[in-house]
Amino acid sequence: MATFDDLLEEAGSFGRCQRRIFALLCLLSIPYSGVYVGTVFQSFTPDHWCRDSAVVERRQACGWSLADSRRLTVPLVNVSGVLQQSSCEQYEVDWNTTTLSCDTQELNLSEVPLTTCKDGWEYQYEGRKSFVTEFNLVCSDGWFVDMYQSTLNLGFLVSSFAFGFFADRFGRKISFLVSNILNVISGIALAVAPNYISILVLRSIFGFGVKGGWMSSYVLLTEIVGVEYRQTVGILYQMFFSVGVLILPLLAYFITDWRWLQVVITAPFIFFLSYYWFIPESPRWLISQNKSAKALKITEAMAKENKRKLKNSGTLTDEEGGSSSASLLDLFRTPNMRKHTFILMFNWFTSAVVYQGLIMRVGITGGNIYIDFLIAGLVEFPAAFLILLTIERIGRRIPFASANIVAGVSCLITAFIPDSMFWFRTVLACIGRLGITMTFEMVVFVNTELYPTYVRNLGVSVCSTLCDIGGMVAPFLLYRLAAIWLELPLIIFGVVALVAGGLVLLLPETRGVPLPETIDDIEFPDRKTEGVVENQQMKTLLKSDLTNNKETTTV
Repeated sequence: MATFDDLLEEAGSFGRCQRRIFALLCLLSIPYSGVYVGTVFQSFTPDHWCRDSAVVERRQACGWSLADSRRLTVPLVNVSGVLQQSSCEQYEVDWNTTTLSCDTQELNLSEVPLTTCKDGWEYQYEGRKSFVTEFNLVCSDGWFVDMYQSTLNLGFLVSSFAFGFFADRFGRKISFLVSNILNVISGIALAVAPNYISILVLRSIFGFGVKGGWMSSYVLLTEIVGVEYRQTVGILYQMFFSVGVLILPLLAYFITDWRWLQVVITAPFIFFLSYYWFIPESPRWLISQNKSAKALKITEAMAKENKRKLKNSGTLTDEEGGSSSASLLDLFRTPNMRKHTFILMFNWFTSAVVYQGLIMRVGITGGNIYIDFLIAGLVEFPAAFLILLTIERIGRRIPFASANIVAGVSCLITAFIPDSMFWFRTVLACIGRLGITMTFEMVVFVNTELYPTYVRNLGVSVCSTLCDIGGMVAPFLLYRLAAIWLELPLIIFGVVALVAGGLVLLLPETRGVPLPETIDDIEFPDRKTEGVVENQQMKTLLKSDLTNNKETTTV
């Protein structure tokens, strides 16, 4: 009986059919980036200060600019050793009892007590309307902004388990359809939500649907291509996320209202609903569900589109059938499995914290948010190509560890470079972004290579949940620490990335090593290597014998 891999070889490992599906599914990664990092623009917090109705009236009467009224009426406070105009405090004074007039140039209010803002805030909008300015989520309510990204990652976390089960139970295709229906409903509802609590609830549902669709399409894509193409296809699929990162600042520049930007981010998911009629179900999944006839029919259709013809069209077998049932304890029971699990979990966590932290930091550094975001996004593109160039020549471990270390060192150095060296800071920040992007893309397939077959899916699912937990922590880590010192998050990111890089060096090299089948292959890797060498030697001897026999026959 033929396996699906046998038929796939005949139908074409990466023919016209797979390339068409690959092109369609890669489009999904583009709006996914808007969901994942769109918070930089949707939660943009402009320069702000306490609103005082008496000052507003005086400004209008005297024709002052915002800068003039701030200079005269907003107190100075010490922020990280630098005197700055306060964003959250105002003078507790009746301005009509002061000497403030239209001709006032300086006003001494050093003896006047301060109080928290009582009449809302004024904003230096700079043409951007975010939910921060709409709901006044600043000062003591600033932590609500952190929740916007954290609730998204909470949705991601729940989706990892729920859609993992749903896709295995009901199929990749139906899971993709359900996720897109959920995305359209929750995404549009989010754009018209009346208050911030409903925004957070809908944001988590939106994350739940988006992550489920992305996972289902990724799995489907890797299941319909040949083994030799899975790695490349997976990396390029993630690279299209970077295309979305480049498009996002251009959209945000022209769409300055966060609600309309949410509508534009959601709109592609309406188009993705049509994929139900253009993308087949995974034949591998159908075989695992004992639906070989349907799997064979789809494979024949793929072969026809690839201009191939199947020679073997008999009964299909599940090449992974009869494998042991996986247990969560298997990930921690033996020494090497335990080591791999903890190191991979820490690297998933690090990738999410540092990657999201560096992206969200663009919104608080005070530069041009659109240009800074675009420049940082451009450096993500070389990541995929560097991975493809190095992993088969150098291996997995050294590029993986180096990417973490480069990201960590870049963050640490950037934190101590003065603002006057703007371009040097920018270059280093971009190098750090490149390093952590490589790490994020590498941890996915390195994770799959370090677990035996029967526990591989469980291992990836458990370890990748740390990515979502890291995403929940990242906004609090960034915004709360930046309030103490703007560069403090960079130091934390740098230290975490360096530790992650050092831990990667403790992992075994997997280049040229067959995927492990059992826990013994993990605990005693030398046996696996010896077995591979013996097989290669046997094949060489067989070829040699055949050659000698031919020569003898000829004589």
